Amino acid sequence: MKTPLSTKQVMRYNRQIVLPQVDIDGQELLASSRILIIGVGGLGNAAATSLCGSGVGKITLIDNDIVEHTNLPRQTLFDESQVGQSKVMAAKVRLSQMNSDCEIVSIEASLLQDNMPLTAGNRAGEERTETNSAEEGATKTGATELEKPEINTHKLFGEHDIVLDCTDNTQSRDLINRLCYKHGVPLISGAAIRFEGQLFVAKPGESQCYACLRRLFSAPELSCTEAGIFSPIVNIVGTYQALLAMQVLMGVGSVPVNTLLTFDGLQHEWQQWTLPATLQCDVCGNQNKDVDEG
Repeated sequence: MKTPLSTKQVMRYNRQIVLPQVDIDGQELLASSRILIIGVGGLGNAAATSLCGSGVGKITLIDNDIVEHTNLPRQTLFDESQVGQSKVMAAKVRLSQMNSDCEIVSIEASLLQDNMPLTAGNRAGEERTETNSAEEGATKTGATELEKPEINTHKLFGEHDIVLDCTDNTQSRDLINRLCYKHGVPLISGAAIRFEGQLFVAKPGESQCYACLRRLFSAPELSCTEAGIFSPIVNIVGTYQALLAMQVLMGVGSVPVNTLLTFDGLQHEWQQWTLPATLQCDVCGNQNKDVDEG
């Protein structure tokens, strides 16, 4: 059900509403949307900022990390006064100030599978690319949660309209992918490292999934601490995740499924790589019939 806009909201989002692809109907769809962002690092910061400002109805943030000085060049929701604070709580304060109409739910936790902690060695919300596999968005062992004593991930995924994966480790990404396909929730995956960015959209029932993509690449452990990350790159990719999410939610434009999008920030080039047909996937069964056979 779409959420009717008040006169004040119509005025606020007028510059989007005048776009024929958006109009009142599209803005009301955004206002009624529930978005789950996993990982509140560079990608999560940029995506949440754009989505909140654009008028989505609810954003749930999951991360168990704290703000550090080394985050500040990329993670633009945070400032020096918030160093040492929980990322999800610091982000909630800033996003609520930005748009009081957007409900922000903050969960300081690691992902749980069957109500058991999903642990990983990397911290949340930094950046990685698939080819270099500095995987995004991780969590720490023994995490605590702010608003719930325990997360039921199956319930959580089922309550949202779309998921943004802003994490940095393979274990988290595999779990997120499985849960999205289990509950029929579209997934927008982003990654960034050095001067490179990548994006992947998975739509259960319509497309191949992240597991199909990951079969094409090895997964060495490579972090942004080791490889580096240029601040504008992660913000470009995170904002692009928000763009793709809003397109999916409103049903406008052409959303690239079965396709890996890559960005070279040094050469300013975007490229699209079509996934080949693969062996039967245990997660999605290669649900799209139009994958590349060649």
